[in-house]
Amino acid sequence: MTESPNPNYLSSLESVFGFSSLRPGQREVVEILLAGRSSLAMFPTGGGKSLCYQLPALLWPGVTLVVSPLMALMREQVDFLQEKGVAAARLDSSLDAGQAQGVYGRLRKNEIKILYVAPERFANERFRHALANCQIELLAIDEAHCISEWGHNFRPDYLKLARLANQLEVRRSLALTATATPKVARDIQEAFGIVTSDVVQTGFRRANLAFHVTPCAAEERDELLKQKVAQIQGAVIVYVTLQHTAETVAGVLQRAGFSARAYHAGMRAEAREEVQNAFMDDDLRIVVATIAFGMGIDKGGIRAVFHYNLPKTVENFVQEVGRAGRDGQASHCEVLACLDDLNTLENFVYSDTPDQKTLKSVLEHVLLLGEDFDLSLYQLSRSCDVKPAVVETVLAYLEVEGWIESRGAFYAERSLRFLRGRDRVLAGCEEGERNLLAKVFATGREGRSWLHVSLEEASQQLEVPTTRIAQVLDELESYGDLLVKPSQVRRRFRRLQPTDSSQVRELSQRLGETFAGREERDISRLESVLAFLASKKCLTLSLLQYFGEEDSSTCGHCSVCRGSSAPLGERSIPELSLAELAKIQEVIAERQAALRSSRQLARFFCGITSPASAGARLKRHSSFGILSAFPFLEVLTAVQALGKTR
Repeated sequence: MTESPNPNYLSSLESVFGFSSLRPGQREVVEILLAGRSSLAMFPTGGGKSLCYQLPALLWPGVTLVVSPLMALMREQVDFLQEKGVAAARLDSSLDAGQAQGVYGRLRKNEIKILYVAPERFANERFRHALANCQIELLAIDEAHCISEWGHNFRPDYLKLARLANQLEVRRSLALTATATPKVARDIQEAFGIVTSDVVQTGFRRANLAFHVTPCAAEERDELLKQKVAQIQGAVIVYVTLQHTAETVAGVLQRAGFSARAYHAGMRAEAREEVQNAFMDDDLRIVVATIAFGMGIDKGGIRAVFHYNLPKTVENFVQEVGRAGRDGQASHCEVLACLDDLNTLENFVYSDTPDQKTLKSVLEHVLLLGEDFDLSLYQLSRSCDVKPAVVETVLAYLEVEGWIESRGAFYAERSLRFLRGRDRVLAGCEEGERNLLAKVFATGREGRSWLHVSLEEASQQLEVPTTRIAQVLDELESYGDLLVKPSQVRRRFRRLQPTDSSQVRELSQRLGETFAGREERDISRLESVLAFLASKKCLTLSLLQYFGEEDSSTCGHCSVCRGSSAPLGERSIPELSLAELAKIQEVIAERQAALRSSRQLARFFCGITSPASAGARLKRHSSFGILSAFPFLEVLTAVQALGKTR
């Protein structure tokens, strides 16, 4: 049923948000939603997507549910809305039990207008039950391109959102993205039942951004970067591929006298926050970062974005340069294009692809465990030597196809730290509780400072429910007797249909073809990056064409329009020497348990860790990463050939 647009949204826009009018595209989306229909909003980075759901949410009696993969963005948005007097909240892993309980209580009383959650939250059975009693006016999906396997940043938990929207009887959906190709947009439309007339695209052109491509050799980049940064007045982001590159390049800039620091996922959370805050407060001019930096960063005066390494995809490039010039002022975006970077980018793609034997092993662990089961993604990842993201994707496919159902997660272990001494803690308890706790403590594993107790093992040994053990430990913590740190997350599942070994075989073959197709698409996206960088026509027009936008007016200030473009040059691919081939044979002869397959060996030689090799601490091995300068497929071929001749 189509509803009539609410005419009061403009008064709410001014009284709550302080705006007298909406930007182009925002009005169309708001009125589509207020009319009761779903929409897809494709706005450029910084184009005002969040207001499209925040404004109409104020006019409905029920709750607006916002799905975002970015915890920092959720915190920022909730703080902003609460300052405006909007009843907003978030449920994420940073909340303690009491805070989460408070959010659930407000949700139950219909006291929340906008609730932000990560897509993984829907695996929580308690959360799904809470939503079942809510009137969900809108499901807003940020970074909606993650739903599409054709997208550049596919996330398995996004696959389940459309089905959940139907189960929860969501009244309308809003998909939001800054980077959707026509094929990805069609996938989003199909998933959420969005008609073409309700797709709103404002255009990807950013007239104030000047795109430049400078081909160079690897050894030239540091000097080039220093020269170019010196010409920029204002804040700068330099994007790199690897964490150690971020540290190295930040050091190069620091020694040249620039205010620069690295930012990457390998840093402590406190250090990352310190760098981000310094950058936002203009106490730091340059951040050298992996793609871990920038999502949700809204800083108006970023005057330049440099890509020290090749971007992974055209979509990544658009997202990253989109952080420049949000104040509307002219900004510089430049790629220091060295084709040697392709080795690293291709190696990550090829090394992520599991073979059919590995997939069969994962499926056997999942589908042959019984009707109700639980598992540790970490342990399954280690035992099958496949990255956790691959395990997550397999589980998501099984859920979407109706093989299994997620039943939530729990902590299988409690780590205990005594604050008053174990004997004194026990002495302060009543006799019955004292006896139980003494037996629970006796089942634990002693560490240097912590006692690690498995709830399941303690329950089996003592014939006491795990809930009772958790309860008495939590009570001791509330009395200030000890610290309790939950660990060892396990996820509960229910198998929905009987499964035999032949079905597992068939599924592993089909999933193997799916992952191989994703690998092929990821490699083709790299080829699209090269085609864009080598373009002989206006770079802005090349980007618009990639995203299916028809436009013929050149930008006039990119490197092509200014006549300063140059050929990308040749990619240097070295040949494996006899000494390197001998090294491969030596490692094969060691028969390392974590390097049993050709793909495991190829990852090892290319310097890419896997769960098994990390567990075996093979990163310390003298031959780890000795072939990182070679293409993965070349190393894999050599390993396969030499493995047969053993």
